Amino acid sequence: MPEFETLLVERSAGITHVTLNRPEQRNAMSLKMVDELLAALNTAETDGSRAIVLAGAGGHFCSGGDVKDMGAAQAQPDNGADPIAGVNARFGELCAAYAASGLPVVVVVEGAVMGGGFGLSCVADVVLARETAVFRLPETGLGLVPAQIAPFLVERLGYSEARRLAVTGGKVDAAAALRLGLVHVVCEGAHSCAAALSQTLADIKRGAPNAIAATKALIRRARLEPAGDLIQDAAKSFARAARSDEGAEGLTAFLEKRAPRWTEG
Repeated sequence: MPEFETLLVERSAGITHVTLNRPEQRNAMSLKMVDELLAALNTAETDGSRAIVLAGAGGHFCSGGDVKDMGAAQAQPDNGADPIAGVNARFGELCAAYAASGLPVVVVVEGAVMGGGFGLSCVADVVLARETAVFRLPETGLGLVPAQIAPFLVERLGYSEARRLAVTGGKVDAAAALRLGLVHVVCEGAHSCAAALSQTLADIKRGAPNAIAATKALIRRARLEPAGDLIQDAAKSFARAARSDEGAEGLTAFLEKRAPRWTEG
């Protein structure tokens, strides 16, 4: 496991747990944190983890980007490669990497969920929210643009709601986020949230790891491609799964009336 400065990373029972750990800054996302989040994902994808869970320390998930990084970028000369654009693009790469991962991505939010934290929530497969969670898009109120979050906001909430939240600097509490489909479960208290996470991870582990990854890849394509265009590729994906060790184990387990024994990380 790599060394981390801005994260707490623990692997337990085949699950990689990542905690954003800058509580004094409400876990504001620095470039260092972006790089470490990418490194944590890469490690989880290569060490046999069954899922990656993101949470925040100190009662908040993430208060958005670290303004110190933007200030430092503004002070740098523009030598043909705008340093501010570079900082912003790096965060976009983070969102894209988590969105494209074959691993199940579970995010547990509470307190401030702003900017980059909002973006990570939009790319997660499952979002569990404490009742304290408040989602905000403060960028336009600062004269900025939610540039890297925008496509994932549209994907998660749809065009109409994404527009409404973007132009109003949307502030959404946990209950409203549940109604919008931004989160999947709202938990009252830490114990309830821990129980919901435990159940979610148990549900994930009932699925075959490679089958989950292939399903996620197919669903990503289904967002943008007509169903008819996917028929042959979907059939090939199904056939590969049916012929795989996972497929053999799944069928054997079904016939033997037992739970399948997938490979654990």
